Amino acid sequence: MSTLPLAGIRVLDLSTVLAAPVTATFLGDFGAEVVKVEEPGRGDFTRGTTAGARSPYWAQEARNKKSVTLDLRTEAGQRIVRELVPHFDVVVTNYRPPTLKAWGLDPDTLQEIAPRAVLVYVTGYGLTGPYRDRGSFDRIASAFAGLTYVTGDEDRPPVRSGYSTIDYMAAYLGAFSVVTALYHRDTAGGGGQVIDLALYEAGFRASEDALAAYATTGKVRERLGNRNPQIVPASDFTTGDGRRVSIHAGTDALFGRLATVMGRPDLAQSPQYATRAARARHADALYATIADWAAEYAADDLTKLLSEAGVPASPLMSIADIAEDAHYRERGTLVEVEDPDFGRLPMVAPLPRLSKTPGSIRSTGPRLGEHNSEVYGDVLGLGPDELAALCADGVI
Repeated sequence: MSTLPLAGIRVLDLSTVLAAPVTATFLGDFGAEVVKVEEPGRGDFTRGTTAGARSPYWAQEARNKKSVTLDLRTEAGQRIVRELVPHFDVVVTNYRPPTLKAWGLDPDTLQEIAPRAVLVYVTGYGLTGPYRDRGSFDRIASAFAGLTYVTGDEDRPPVRSGYSTIDYMAAYLGAFSVVTALYHRDTAGGGGQVIDLALYEAGFRASEDALAAYATTGKVRERLGNRNPQIVPASDFTTGDGRRVSIHAGTDALFGRLATVMGRPDLAQSPQYATRAARARHADALYATIADWAAEYAADDLTKLLSEAGVPASPLMSIADIAEDAHYRERGTLVEVEDPDFGRLPMVAPLPRLSKTPGSIRSTGPRLGEHNSEVYGDVLGLGPDELAALCADGVI
């Protein structure tokens, strides 16, 4: 296999739950050596409810990482982590600014001891601003970014995404920023720098034109369920077998294809539906017609019929559907890896797909502290007696 593109880059993962550690995971997928620092005796949150365990979640999100234990609440732990930092190209953390300052992990301190390091701070509200000291998680970031407000049916309270979408969006932004900063450092002699990424910013970046529209028209984006008021038809429909299928035929050309498949080519010629603007004005009547038609088919049959006609459509897939889907497996979006506890374990493949240097899964999430001797010995030169003393004191 070709050398992975980030081979030779060393990443120190000083983070937990969820955007920051996944940032490090993405870098590890493409060859970076990632050392994750965990709390002694307990380990990372994604290990599960049993201290030091290995959950399937951990197996996936801590893949391609080495685990060392270190109690950052102790002076000795803080001293050791500052000794580690200069040996790494990238440091990723997500502690709140007051904690960073108290532990000596703030940007000024780390830049002084590791001027070539790329320092990634994924915090709830960023390192600046009046809310900088507040904590956050995906749910809170979604609320603050405006995503929760616009999600759900218009006659019901808002709902958040069923997955930690903002965490993973922020992780991709974090990984992108690291690669950009490393390119600047290594090709332009730019040295290290601080990456200040607020968790909510990843969600806010996905808010389309909501801010510009509000600024120019005063209109506030509201919840509209599955519909988009400017793109009609584009919604989900219940099929004859009780499933749901998502259909997007919002352009004039696509609507013409849909009308033909429905056996109603006249719809595309009707003044009510011939243009995008006209369809938006008469959306309710059009959606009722499509819903009646969709109810005559099973979900898979309807999807096949529409796809063959060039109309984008998909069943609403559960994870059980995805686990058995031929496209996921044949394309390699879903892969199976051998895990010491779970056997053949399916998980999301390294993404995106690179033609010459694709990512790889070289190991699943490690045992707690599995690499203490390797990392502390090779990087800091600590011997067995020193490691034993640190362990006895609860530092590692």
